[in-house]
Amino acid sequence: MISYKEAIKKLNKSYLLIKSETVFSKNSLYRICSENIYSKFNYPAANNTAYDGFALNSKETRNVDNSKKIQLKILKTIAAGDNPKIKKVPKNSCIEVMTGAIINKPFDTIIPYEQSVIIKKNNSNYLVINKKISKFNNLRFAGSDYKKGEVVLKKGDLIKPSDVLVLKTLGIKKVKVRKKIKIIFFATGNEITNQETIPNWKVRNSNGSYIKSFSKILPVDISEKSILRDNDEGKFLKELNKNIKNKTDIIITLGAVSAGKYDYVPGIIKKFRRKAYFKGVKIRPGKPILFSKLNSKTAFFGLPGNPVSTAACFRFFVLPYIFKSVGYSGHVPIKAKLKNKFKKKKNFTRFIKGKLTISKKGNLEFEVLKGQESFKIKPLTKSNVWGQFNNGQSIFKIGDLVDCHTTFGVNFL
Repeated sequence: MISYKEAIKKLNKSYLLIKSETVFSKNSLYRICSENIYSKFNYPAANNTAYDGFALNSKETRNVDNSKKIQLKILKTIAAGDNPKIKKVPKNSCIEVMTGAIINKPFDTIIPYEQSVIIKKNNSNYLVINKKISKFNNLRFAGSDYKKGEVVLKKGDLIKPSDVLVLKTLGIKKVKVRKKIKIIFFATGNEITNQETIPNWKVRNSNGSYIKSFSKILPVDISEKSILRDNDEGKFLKELNKNIKNKTDIIITLGAVSAGKYDYVPGIIKKFRRKAYFKGVKIRPGKPILFSKLNSKTAFFGLPGNPVSTAACFRFFVLPYIFKSVGYSGHVPIKAKLKNKFKKKKNFTRFIKGKLTISKKGNLEFEVLKGQESFKIKPLTKSNVWGQFNNGQSIFKIGDLVDCHTTFGVNFL
């Protein structure tokens, strides 16, 4: 068996070369940018008002005080979306403006309604000014948010819902992204069933539903194939050859990778001309995991079948491999202080279900939950992160720093 660190090195050296495609920005959610995306325009596109009120020329208030008031004639009302052009702006005049209205010269400052005094004379409305008004009050300046040519998203960024909003706002209609990784997987074993009502010697196919859920928030296209039974070696070999021919990016099995009588997956994989390979890693849960690069375009992962082993191996082997292949580098761990002591075998890396919380002092803390056995699923519902306890250390004390990883591998903070 190799260490987890050695396994990741092998994965990083044998990642897939995923090509790019151009998609509409509105369809780019949870895709990975293939190149930097730049703003084509200033945003805001022009100076505009942050409040409802009145726009005036601050120079006309230079000599104003309580004993020397001026009255500015209100020429017209301009709302957001109105053409702001005025053919002629007489001296001592202003305009009524609604939030978002474009502000052009000579107007350069805004007085909100709440600070305004209006009088009426000769069938016209006037704004009364009794003090000097500073320039640029309550204005939102052109390009103050995004300047033309500024980087909006970087190569390797995951496009989030907020990014889709920004792309649409900036008029970026299309973006270049990595193609989705095509994944197929097989649950294995006579005990696995898709039936709802089952006898106590059967097991519901929950691992399949778990794996498929990742397609909702990651740049992957995941399909589940029919369950491989204990005597389905021939079917499995046939499926491998078919999907290699169809250029499936990643093939996954759930179960049948250990050393039991019906664990035939490793023997079948050995029939292929492997470009990279490992079987068994010094980790818990998930020690029997298998990886093989079947050819330059297709990779294979054999994950253990116990629910938590499947979840841990998908999170800490398959996801890093996917991220490396599409160029996403945002899956960085969060450092937190250990809340309760923990002990493990020194030469093994442990992936622990736990809770990440903030203490009263503002420190991030990680709590090891009870029930870490690979068949126990209850702690999965209680946890919000995985804690990674690396090999080389056996005893972890309260206050030690631990690497914490989000379940889906991406940080939406």
